[in-house]
Amino acid sequence: MMKKVMLLAAIALLAFALWPFVRDVGLAEPGELATAYLERGPAELGTANVVTSIVVSYRGFDTLGEVTVLFTATAGVGGLLARRKSGHGRKKAAERGATDASEILKTASRLLSPLLVLFGVYIFLHGHLTPGGGFQGGVIIATAVLIGLLADPEAGLAHGVMHLVEGLSGFAYVALGAVGLWFTGVQAGFLDPRFLPLGELGRLASAGAIPIIYSLVGLKVGAELTGILDAMKEDAE
Repeated sequence: MMKKVMLLAAIALLAFALWPFVRDVGLAEPGELATAYLERGPAELGTANVVTSIVVSYRGFDTLGEVTVLFTATAGVGGLLARRKSGHGRKKAAERGATDASEILKTASRLLSPLLVLFGVYIFLHGHLTPGGGFQGGVIIATAVLIGLLADPEAGLAHGVMHLVEGLSGFAYVALGAVGLWFTGVQAGFLDPRFLPLGELGRLASAGAIPIIYSLVGLKVGAELTGILDAMKEDAE
């Protein structure tokens, strides 16, 4: 009885705290800065998705910081979960007393994982046209890997390929940012995509280098999150 009373009190307190935000929710006119982004984004960068123009170009250094934070978090998790060399090696699932995955999970993994990878690629390739982008697409790709690991815990990842993809995508991302800064001038800034043709607004091959930049971000995020999942799997064995 006391637990129910405390739960209801917590819900009431949360509702009281959130009520001012809910009460004031409404469609307001965009401010001066938001209006400038809305007007300049499609015209200057050829992006139908204005959020993309902000994240990838206008605030490119912020995006670089986010990628760096994710890389640091991945390295930290890998360091914390790294297994010490004990000479015992990795135990098989039967030795740990683990049960085999169900046939439903295995079948679903074989069907869903390729579709999730394809959907993740679609998300970061179309980030300049529709909601989405590199971070979202990378997470979806890592989800496909997670489903595969759940269906087959003994499966191993190609760590060399994964580290190569992560390193090359990160290097290419920074290199494209520097190229944009070099060709467009300091007044444009880091990650300016206009060193490539902007194309026609609304087309896949448009917005300059933004589709390439988002693809690199998606590959890097997917590889880093996959590394975290693999480290957690090894730590649990």
